Amino acid sequence: MANHKSALKRIRQTETRRLRNRYYARTARNAVKKLRKTTSKQEAEELLPRINAMLDKLAKKHVIHRNKAGNLKSSLAKHVNSL
Repeated sequence: MANHKSALKRIRQTETRRLRNRYYARTARNAVKKLRKTTSKQEAEELLPRINAMLDKLAKKHVIHRNKAGNLKSSLAKHVNSL
């Protein structure tokens, strides 16, 4: 176990951030799944910009890798265009 005050603080911070990151990543995954299940082109076109922004934010905060965000955005755009 940590002995220093600063190490204890880091443990608390890490746990808080881990839970927050997990929540945002899970929310984004659910949004991506929702978009992939969508069969209506109009609804998909409304969802796409919001999901793209969500993925960009996650990549900016290093929750997911920027290439993963790009790959997801690309595949979702292809899906929407194919509807």
